[in-house]
Amino acid sequence: MENKEQQMHLMIESIKSKLKVVSIAAIKSDHFDMKYFEEIQDIYELVNSRDQFSIAEIESIVSTLGTLKKQT
Repeated sequence: MENKEQQMHLMIESIKSKLKVVSIAAIKSDHFDMKYFEEIQDIYELVNSRDQFSIAEIESIVSTLGTLKKQT
């Protein structure tokens, strides 16, 4: 299980780095439940498949990540 948690952490950090937006800096890998691993992996693959994103695309990705966060 720890391996998947570590992978989730690396994917979230990579997404944050690639998108380079201020609002995503508040997102941390421990904000996500492991039940969303595959959804995070899909976002990670999308983000890493492209060099650039429009503002609307970045907002959509950040919004989607927001829906996957743990409920506090």
